[in-house]
Amino acid sequence: MAKVRVHNFSITLDGFATGLNQRLDAPFGDGMEGLHDWMFAAMEDGATGLDAERAARWNDNIGATIMGRNMFGPQRGPWEDESWTGWWGPNPPYHHDTFVHTHHLRPDLPMEGGTTFHFTDDPVEKVHQQALEAAAGQDIVVGGGPTTVQRYLRAGLIDELNLAIVPLLAGAGLRLFDNLGDTLAQYRITEHLSSPAVTHVQLTRR
Repeated sequence: MAKVRVHNFSITLDGFATGLNQRLDAPFGDGMEGLHDWMFAAMEDGATGLDAERAARWNDNIGATIMGRNMFGPQRGPWEDESWTGWWGPNPPYHHDTFVHTHHLRPDLPMEGGTTFHFTDDPVEKVHQQALEAAAGQDIVVGGGPTTVQRYLRAGLIDELNLAIVPLLAGAGLRLFDNLGDTLAQYRITEHLSSPAVTHVQLTRR
């Protein structure tokens, strides 16, 4: 059965997934420098070990991706124009249908390599159903940012949450586990492994 997963989602030791003042030269905001250094190192040619193995799983059996507007780009409010096509250049790494939650719609954006961005203001339950259909039996990844992950957690739609806890202190921004009430009671910790760079934790829905 297809799963909805959050994978390789990096947070700081004090729980922040993004800092303040996200912008073009600071995609994750202030105080978040080095958040993904572990992943970049793990994806280098010839890299081995726990981090490399976890990083390599990011696209296993994935047929659709869901993300928020803030993950797609640093802009806020209405689109000044539609020249922005994401952080990833002309050939994004997804290679499948990718749904972007936003209050400011724009036409579907097909990219090289098979990625098509679909901009939607539908409820999470409807987008989840659309992503299931697009994935055609494969899993779905909810990529971020933290607000989008929280929405899918509260809706009970995430089956697995794979975290990478990085030894950094941000001090401010958006914490992944804020404002969730008793949502986390639905999950159990099924993996907890550390490398010299990061701690990998998996939460699985009961």
